[in-house]
Amino acid sequence: MFTGCEKTKSTTLVLRGGAAQYLEETQRSLNDAIMIVRRAYKSHAVVAGGGAIEMELSRHLREYLRNVSGKTQLVLNGYAKALETIPKTLSENSGMDSTDVLNKLRQKHAQGGPEGMWFGVNVLEGSIDDLYEKFVWEPEQVRINVLAAACEAACAILSVDQTIRNPKSEQQQAEAAGRLSGASKGRGAGRGRGRGMRTMQGRGGK
Repeated sequence: MFTGCEKTKSTTLVLRGGAAQYLEETQRSLNDAIMIVRRAYKSHAVVAGGGAIEMELSRHLREYLRNVSGKTQLVLNGYAKALETIPKTLSENSGMDSTDVLNKLRQKHAQGGPEGMWFGVNVLEGSIDDLYEKFVWEPEQVRINVLAAACEAACAILSVDQTIRNPKSEQQQAEAAGRLSGASKGRGAGRGRGRGMRTMQGRGGK
């Protein structure tokens, strides 16, 4: 192993583990961490994590939809509600009361300005906090890509006007399920009908 190389531009990490699956999981986690740092280094802007940016976007949409009429208002309201899923899931996974956390976050973000803009779920301390001050940052481009991918997935689902059914495939599946259930019943019915008892005859015909 070479150490003390001050001008080197590469580093080799040696991973050790008791099983192959542990090594693979460690490699994936390490790769994710390195890629996040790389993205943050190349990004021109960062936002606070912990659901802070989602809550701020939700607040902005709820204020904007007051000036919108018709069905578009319902769509914007649903989008704003969907954004709150991120802090809600974070609070539930950390053992916190999601309803109480969301109410506190709405109150903080309703103040407006930098005082409550970056408040999110602090899973380490079990409370809400200014995560920008806690150095819980995420690259801006990552959040943009996440929201764009979620919108594309929702639009793809909504564009499906009907589901095509194949009667022949359904019939084959039903027949296969019937054969499996019949085979299991046959095996169950045959239990206890094994070989008959043998009569052991010792010496002398007894």
